[in-house]
Amino acid sequence: MKALLHPAAKPVVFALCLLPFCWLVFGAFADRLGANPAEHLIRATGDWTLRFLCIVLAVTPLRVLAGWPALARLRRPLGLFAYFYAVLHLLCYAWFDMGFEVPDIAADIAKRPFILAGFAALALLTLLAATSSNRAVKALGGRRWQALHRLVYAAAGLALLHFFWMRAGKNDFAEVAAYAAIVGALWLWRLWRRFSPAAASRRASAPARPRARG
Repeated sequence: MKALLHPAAKPVVFALCLLPFCWLVFGAFADRLGANPAEHLIRATGDWTLRFLCIVLAVTPLRVLAGWPALARLRRPLGLFAYFYAVLHLLCYAWFDMGFEVPDIAADIAKRPFILAGFAALALLTLLAATSSNRAVKALGGRRWQALHRLVYAAAGLALLHFFWMRAGKNDFAEVAAYAAIVGALWLWRLWRRFSPAAASRRASAPARPRARG
């Protein structure tokens, strides 16, 4: 799609990715977040983290299947927005649930496995965000950088586990199943592409190169 190469493509994507944040801020100031605004903010930021992780994982399949190579230039901003909403999720939890009391947060991590899974997912996303620049690609080399950034699948799995354990107490798994189906389908596509005979042929015929991160 030529539109993806237009100079305005990235600013438009940036603005669209900020819309959920702007809506939550507006809702908080306008008192439109329901009877428990703090819980709404914690859940909404977590939901948007999962949604952006699904979008990021879908970039490569869409790029390949639809023949839209220009989608690759949007992977980094989308990934950074996934991290942005994950950090917001942490801040909402640390502020509204724990009052920024670090000892209480540490005790909560040790006591509740779903909190530990969420922190582990955030730690992986922090590593990926810190190494998302072109400079990091050059410093690590193409193969190592690509191997490192496959950890996004592990981060998505941990985020799903976090969500599953959180909903297990209420025996409410409908949304968990929807996200799991999306992430599972994207994992299976990646595995199929990586281990299919066509993939082996491609690896044998082409040297690995760092991917441009526009």
